[in-house]
Amino acid sequence: MDPQDALLEIARLLERERASRYRAKAFRAAAAIYADLPEDARADLGRIRGTKGIGDSTFEVIRQALSGETPTYLVELRGEVEPEIASALRGRLRGDLHAHTEWSDGTTPIAAMADAARALGHEYLAITDHSPRLRVARGLTAERLRTQLPQVRAESRDGLTMLTGIEVDILEDGRLDQEDDLLGELDVVVASVHSKLSMDPAPMTRRIVKAVSHPRVSVLGHVTGRLVQGDRGTRPPSRFDARAVFEACAEHGVAVEINSRPERQDPPDELIALALELGCLFSIDSDAHAPGQLSLLDHGAQRAERAGVPAERIVTTWGLERLLRWAG
Repeated sequence: MDPQDALLEIARLLERERASRYRAKAFRAAAAIYADLPEDARADLGRIRGTKGIGDSTFEVIRQALSGETPTYLVELRGEVEPEIASALRGRLRGDLHAHTEWSDGTTPIAAMADAARALGHEYLAITDHSPRLRVARGLTAERLRTQLPQVRAESRDGLTMLTGIEVDILEDGRLDQEDDLLGELDVVVASVHSKLSMDPAPMTRRIVKAVSHPRVSVLGHVTGRLVQGDRGTRPPSRFDARAVFEACAEHGVAVEINSRPERQDPPDELIALALELGCLFSIDSDAHAPGQLSLLDHGAQRAERAGVPAERIVTTWGLERLLRWAG
C-alpha cells in the first residue's frame, strides 16, 4: 500500500467520525511531508524516522505500508468507523452548499476540500466560511472574504465547480453579518443563528424571518441550532414559530438545510415534515469542517429519504446551471 494513501485514508476516517481534529491533522501533515521527501528517501526508514513532522504513530503506518502490509491502525479504523450509508437519494446528490476551511474554523486549505469533493464525485462545492461576528471561529472580515474568493474559484477543474459563499451569522435583530454588496458577489449565502440561541420565541421568529427575507440568502442553516450527541455535549433547540419561518422560506425561495452532521440532526423530523407541507425547498449539506466530513451527506440523505422529501425539492440534486439560477 502506498504510505501517503494510507495516511490520508486514516485522516479521512478520523474526520468522518469527528475524532480529535489534531489527530487527523497530524496524519494529513505527515502525508504531505512524506510526499515532499526526495524519491530516494521515501523508502529509507532511517531518513523517514528522522524527518520533522513524522511521529511514532505516522512512522509506524509508513513502515507497515512500505513492507507491503495494510497498516494495523488503518485496519482498526476501517472496522470501527461507520461506513457510508447507501441510499437512492444519496446517489442523486450532486453537490454541497455548506463547507468550511482553515480560513475560519475548518482544518484544511481550500484545495484539500476541493480534492475530497472531486473524489466523492461532486459537481459543485460551496465554501462557506464564517462571518466576522463569530470570532471564536475566526470569521472572515469583508477584506479577508474578498481575498478568499479568487482562491476558491481557482480550484474549479476536473468536473468540479467551486462556488463562493459564506455562512453568515444572523444577528439578534435579523440583520446579516456581512456587507450587502459583498453578499451580492457570492454564489451561495447560508444564513445561520449562532448566538443567543435561547432567545424568546417571538423575537427569535422575527429574527429568522427577517434574515430569510433578505434577497441574497440562499439557505437557512441548521435552523434550530440543537445538538443531540457528541463531544460538544447536547443543546436544546431554539424556540420559534416554525410555521412563520418556513412560510417565509417558501415565499422567498430559501432552502431549509437538512444538516447532515449526526450531532445536529437538524431540523428535527417534525420540522422537516412541516417545511415539506408548506412547500419549502431543502438543501442537504455536510457542514464539513474537514475533507473526511464531506461524506456525511449520507446521513442527511437518509433522513430526507425517511421523511419522504422528494428529490426535486432538494436543491443539491439539481445541476449546476439550475442551482445558480435559483441561488442568484
